[in-house]
This record gives sequence, structure tokens and C-alpha cells, in this order.
Amino acid sequence: MSEKPGSEPEEAKLQNASKQIVQNAILRAIQQVSQESQQKEEWTTASRSRLQLGVGKLIKKQEKK
Repeated sequence: MSEKPGSEPEEAKLQNASKQIVQNAILRAIQQVSQESQQKEEWTTASRSRLQLGVGKLIKKQEKK
């Protein structure tokens, strides 16, 4: 079996394709974790704000008594 000059052997092509698939999967996983972390941070911040607002309302109620 002869290879054309400048062409990669089939095994090298498969290795490169496999590397690309793995790199893409890792990148997607990193993006997903990053996105989930950001969403969790936003949820935590919003929850904290709602809690502070609720505490503020309770304090005002107590002050009126």
C-alpha cells in the first residue's frame, strides 16, 4: 500500500480526529460547568437580596409596634 506524498496515514487521521473530539468534549464540559456556576452565583445573589428584603420588612413591622 503506498501513501501519497504529503498525505497522512489513516491511523494519524483517526488520532487527530479523536483528539479533536476529546478537545471539543472537554471545552463543552468546561463551558457547562462555568455556566452552571454563574447561574448558581446569580441564584445565590438573588436569594440573598430577597432574604435581606424580607428581613428589612420584618424589622419595619417590629419598629411600628
